Amino acid sequence: MPFYTEGPVADGIGNFFCTTLTGGSILKINKRNEISEWAKSICPNGQIILPDGDHLICDSSLASVRRFSRDGKFLKNEIEGYCSDFPIYSPNDLITDQIGNLYFTDSIRHKGKVCFLGINGEQKIVATGLDYPNGLVLSVSEEYLYIAESYKNRILKVKLETPGSADGSLDVFVNLPVNASGSEVGNLPDGLAMNSSGELLVAHYGMQAVQLISDKGKLLLSIDSGMPLTSNLCFLDSQTIIITGGFGEPGPGGLYKISF
Repeated sequence: MPFYTEGPVADGIGNFFCTTLTGGSILKINKRNEISEWAKSICPNGQIILPDGDHLICDSSLASVRRFSRDGKFLKNEIEGYCSDFPIYSPNDLITDQIGNLYFTDSIRHKGKVCFLGINGEQKIVATGLDYPNGLVLSVSEEYLYIAESYKNRILKVKLETPGSADGSLDVFVNLPVNASGSEVGNLPDGLAMNSSGELLVAHYGMQAVQLISDKGKLLLSIDSGMPLTSNLCFLDSQTIIITGGFGEPGPGGLYKISF
């Protein structure tokens, strides 16, 4: 892949998609591993597929979360420039809960935040003052929100009282392994995923690894991702994950499938 990859997501019928950041493309990979350009944006990053087949994609350069139709046509910006009257700078990754409420990270140093857009249009700031919040995922029960705080090399855990409303706590769920190089960018947690057992998978940028964390916050396994810069991951099926990233930024990039 010529460009570093991000935003992996599977559609449930054998295809998966990824973004290319500064490459400006959203790619589709079909069941025969044929790659095509599905859509374009300026700097597409995190991506999800909604139940109706539309895609929501963070664009880090446009300060927006953008909606594309199932066939790759841009429809509208779901949110742009501001959330709950606070400026947003660099939307990075996103998730929805079971009823469609949206959470996304605004990834900047020291003053990063997690934002919320409800299905009724309500906007909230869930957490702020974070040092580059990145990937995020909800617990199986959707009672807790997990956030990768990249420049602290840790995963935070937030209890949600109601959708988009935290109880005020911001607990450290796990401090991650540290790169022996001592380089700050050698150990930045990036994308997150969670399996049905409540175990957390962390794409560990700079560590060439996916870390598997128990539901109690204990490191269970470190999986070699095959790429020095490991950006994100998603489940293709219950035993297979797709990993994005690459060997440098803006490239070259890669896509790997790993079964475990």
